[in-house]
Amino acid sequence: MPSPIDLHSHSTVSDGTLTPSELVEHAAARGVRVLALTDHDDVAGLEEAASTAARHGITLVNGVEISVTWHGRTVHVVGLKISPTHAPLAQGLAAIRQGRQLRAEGMADSLANAGIHGSLQGARVYATRGIIGRMHFARFLVEQGHAKDAAAVFKKYLVKGKPGYQEHCWAALEDAVSWITGSGGIAVLAHPGRYDLGRVNMLTLLAEFRELGGTGVEVVTSSHTPEQSLHFARLSHQFGLLASSGSDYHGPGQTYIDMGRLPDLPANCTPVWQSWPEAMALQ
Repeated sequence: MPSPIDLHSHSTVSDGTLTPSELVEHAAARGVRVLALTDHDDVAGLEEAASTAARHGITLVNGVEISVTWHGRTVHVVGLKISPTHAPLAQGLAAIRQGRQLRAEGMADSLANAGIHGSLQGARVYATRGIIGRMHFARFLVEQGHAKDAAAVFKKYLVKGKPGYQEHCWAALEDAVSWITGSGGIAVLAHPGRYDLGRVNMLTLLAEFRELGGTGVEVVTSSHTPEQSLHFARLSHQFGLLASSGSDYHGPGQTYIDMGRLPDLPANCTPVWQSWPEAMALQ
């Protein structure tokens, strides 16, 4: 039976296509009862989402997804149950957002050099709440006929060695984890199956993440195959990490699995919500 818990989602505050209120309404219609809004490097949608969640009887978990550079690779860390007003967290996220703007300008320059002009302005049409990310550029490129969909964009553009790629250094892993835990939150390594790290680097990342105070790892998420979910379930047990589950929902047609359709965690997992009364009441 699909899980009523979804701990990874995005709104128009970052690169989702639904406003925070619309996102919560969609979650409610899909039977989600505990929802985390985890916009990229921004918490501006949490108040709006909480108001709508209260009307629908949904428990909203304050969240964020922080962009991290680890050994020259980009990884993401989700913060759950954060205090969004915690000063180091707020200041750190503000700095990342400023860096996002500089990266967007570099991406637009790279695309212009490849003959694709107006991409910054085009991406801004989709970035309705301020932050500009790769997905906004992807939507522009699809609209302009340069690719059939977002997946095709990321094969031809915006990735290393392709037009639109811009090297960028995000937050340090140590800082991201400390901002989250310092705010009273739980740090979770997001969608590890998406990182092309190889076995040794993945084990090193998980060990370092745990040593820095990381608590969990996403085991079930829309970009993981069933085999990957089982693999990271085993690794969560090996490293003493709790298991999280989230759709990484970005809007209709933007995600492999819709909200409210996530499978249960594998049987050997200890859920990140194991001590949350609002979540355990649903089990």
